[in-house]
Amino acid sequence: MRWPKEVELKEVGPRDGLQNEPGWVNTPEKVAWINMLSNTGIKEIEYSSFVHPKWIPALKDAREVGRQINRNPDVTYSALVPNQKGLEHALEAGIDRASVFMSASETHNLKNINKSIDETLPIMKQVIQDAKAADKKVTAYVSTVFDCPFEGKTDVNQVLRVAEALFEYGADDISLGDTIGSAVPNQIEEVLDVVNQYYANKDIIMHFHDTRGMAIANIVTSMNYGMTRFDTSIGGLGGCPYAPGAAGNVATNDVLYLMDNLGIETGIDEDELLKAAFYIQNKLGKSLPSRSLTYELSQMSEGIDADVLAQKHRRKRDMMYDFLKYQYDIFKKMAQ
Repeated sequence: MRWPKEVELKEVGPRDGLQNEPGWVNTPEKVAWINMLSNTGIKEIEYSSFVHPKWIPALKDAREVGRQINRNPDVTYSALVPNQKGLEHALEAGIDRASVFMSASETHNLKNINKSIDETLPIMKQVIQDAKAADKKVTAYVSTVFDCPFEGKTDVNQVLRVAEALFEYGADDISLGDTIGSAVPNQIEEVLDVVNQYYANKDIIMHFHDTRGMAIANIVTSMNYGMTRFDTSIGGLGGCPYAPGAAGNVATNDVLYLMDNLGIETGIDEDELLKAAFYIQNKLGKSLPSRSLTYELSQMSEGIDADVLAQKHRRKRDMMYDFLKYQYDIFKKMAQ
C-alpha cells in the first residue's frame, strides 16, 4: 500500500452534523464553536445550510452565523444551497464556496428534494452557474452513490450520469456519498475503478457515514485509489434526515488519528480539535460516537493528567487542565 503524503479533511459537522439534531444550539454557541474549528488547521468548514428552515430547523440561523463568525483567512467557509433563493441568502451571508446536492438514486432524490433527478438537474445547472457568476467555487454532493435506503444497490452508471451533468454545469468537484453508511471496501473499489477512468482524483471527495463502522476501512481503500479529500464530522456528529437509521459522518477525530499514525499530513492540531469536540458535546448534552474522543475521556477517568495526555499527541501543545476537568465533570453528570 502506498499512502499519500497529505490529505485534506473538510469539516462538515456544523452543517451535516447539526442538521439532524433535535436539540437547538443557539447562534452565539454555533459561532463560538465554528471559531474554535477555525483554529484547528482545518482548511474548509461547511458551516451551515440555506435550505428552508421548515425542512432543517436546526440551521435556521444560517445567515446570522455566517455574518458573525470570525473569518480565518486560511479557511474556506462553505454552505449548502438548494436553489437560487438559498444561494442568494448564502451570498448575502458571505460564503466562500457553495455546496449543491442531489442523489444518484431516484427514490432518495424524491424524498430529499421532492423532485425527480430529471427535474433536479436544471435547478442544479442554474445554481451552479449563478454561483460561478458570483466568482464562487462549487462542490456538488451526490448522495446514495453506493446504496439507497429505498432501492438497494445503486447502479454506477447512474452515478456517472449525475456526475457528468454536474461537472458539465461547472461544478469544481464532486463529493461521492455513502449516505446510509452501508458500503464496504469492495463497493468502493467497484465505483472508483470506474470513476477514476473519467475524473481526476483532485476533483473527487469521498463522503462516508459510519453507520456500520466501515468508514475508516473505506477511507483506506479510497486512498489506495488515489483519493486524498474526505468529508468528516467532528466527534462523528450527524445523520441524514432522509436516510432512516443513518449514523453521522466518519469522525474527524478518528480520521485524524489514522492519518497521524500513518504519517500522512493534514495540518490539523489534535489538541485544538479535541477542545472543539468537547465543546459541542457539552452543548448538545450527549456523548458523541467518535472512538478517539471516547478514549480520551476514558483516559481522563483513569486520572491521567491532562498534561500527560497532551504529550501523547503528535503536536505537543499544553491543554488547560481546568477546562478539561470541567468538561469531564459534565460528562460524568450525563452518564449518571
